[in-house]
Amino acid sequence: MLLELKNIYKNYIQGTMEVPVLKDINLCVEEGEYVAIMGPSGSGKSTLMNIIGCIDKPTSGTYLLDDVEIEKCKDKELSEVRNQKIGFVFQNFNLLPRQSALDNVALPLQYAKVPIKKRKQKAKEMLEMVDLADRVSFKPTQLSGGQKQRLCIARALLKKPKILILDDSTSAVDTATDAKIRKAFREEIPGTTKIIIAQRISSVQDADRILVLDNGQINGLGTHEELLKNNAIYQEVYNSQTQGGGDFDKQGGEQ
Repeated sequence: MLLELKNIYKNYIQGTMEVPVLKDINLCVEEGEYVAIMGPSGSGKSTLMNIIGCIDKPTSGTYLLDDVEIEKCKDKELSEVRNQKIGFVFQNFNLLPRQSALDNVALPLQYAKVPIKKRKQKAKEMLEMVDLADRVSFKPTQLSGGQKQRLCIARALLKKPKILILDDSTSAVDTATDAKIRKAFREEIPGTTKIIIAQRISSVQDADRILVLDNGQINGLGTHEELLKNNAIYQEVYNSQTQGGGDFDKQGGEQ
């Protein structure tokens, strides 16, 4: 088992009150598995992502990653875990504004001291996979939101982390490009465990399992087909999107 969450609770302090965000989360994920997380705004998706990605710690419960109890790790140890095992693709991009698209993608190989010719060639290959071959010399400020997302995904593909966490990272790309990105995930990083927060059904329907959160609790867990049969929240978002409703969160914005 690559990672296991046991009886995870997470509370935040707001003023004098303690507000529960996650309640009794239990989840096991195998190496190489593709797991999607969906749920209404405020359901706890981002908090769960931050705990899995070792950015935050639970209030109580146990998180095992490669048999290591993450909540007992010190900050330096957590930093090493994030650098060595986890790749992130955030909504806010985290790109270097003065560097070209090519250099932004090649950054992990630069840190790994890979020769410049080899790392540029690999970066070009990743950019081609996400349909940015004609943007290699562009800087992030010259790219659209969807192109920046693809740039971050190309960098994550290049790094080939043990766990790849994507925070709604295909929301600004068209469905055809989304399909190409998912194909690249299957072909380029088949052994990487992929955990994606998404609003769009087409982005997650081929996941091995989809976790539906509601009010900080697991409301459903299964394949696309299973959830369509037995989960009311998933059925609602599926119907709203297939009938032209659009995003999962009708309020606008995801947390």
